[in-house]
Amino acid sequence: MSQTSDRALTDWKQFSVPDFERDRRNGIPEVILASHKTTEQSLTLVKAFLARTGRAILSRVGPELEDRLRADFVDEAQLEWIAPARAAVLRRPGCDVRRTDGRVGIVSAGTSDIAIAEEAALICRETGCTVMTAYDVGVAGLHRLFGPLRDMIEDVRVDVIIVAAGMDGALPSVVAGLVDVPVVGLPVSVGYGLGGDGVAALYSMLQSCAPGLSVVNIDNGVGAGAVASLIANRAATARHRS
Repeated sequence: MSQTSDRALTDWKQFSVPDFERDRRNGIPEVILASHKTTEQSLTLVKAFLARTGRAILSRVGPELEDRLRADFVDEAQLEWIAPARAAVLRRPGCDVRRTDGRVGIVSAGTSDIAIAEEAALICRETGCTVMTAYDVGVAGLHRLFGPLRDMIEDVRVDVIIVAAGMDGALPSVVAGLVDVPVVGLPVSVGYGLGGDGVAALYSMLQSCAPGLSVVNIDNGVGAGAVASLIANRAATARHRS
């Protein structure tokens, strides 16, 4: 291996421009999307984030990278592994998330949607929000939805709700028609044949009749978590000022 390629594996400046200040600037931390990076590139970025911010967040982590995260940082940082989402947070001692009183509800239509819903939940927790989840409460058995939704609105008093759904993607419209808080539709790549891979769910959410529903792209749990966090944390700030 050449000297240049050796350096590229250990120096993030050779292949990336990480946004170390994003969390401080706009409240949403940088996330290392690992699925299209080499293992060495991801590890180099983890080291850079730990050195600069004390925390590294990774999404779409493959098995090889998972093993290296567990082995390479055992003495340096604590690893939180979010198994359904194949996501990870590494945190140096003392680098704790400040709680904000932002409150996010997360609902999934089916069990198959949980992985992407958990990706969104990770982002919400890492921005200081409290998260309440209710999974597998979709329109195929709509009676399952009402109890958890009542708890979110009346007891927890969430500021925003993320609704993850594949197949026909109908659940976000139902939820948006019942609640008085913003709803973020999160289409998931679950489905059969024509319109599968989340396309039908995305189209359904974009064509919703229910006001108060906004939509992110297919499987974009990070994006859904980001927008929900911004809403919830702004609401929390307003509560504490009043």
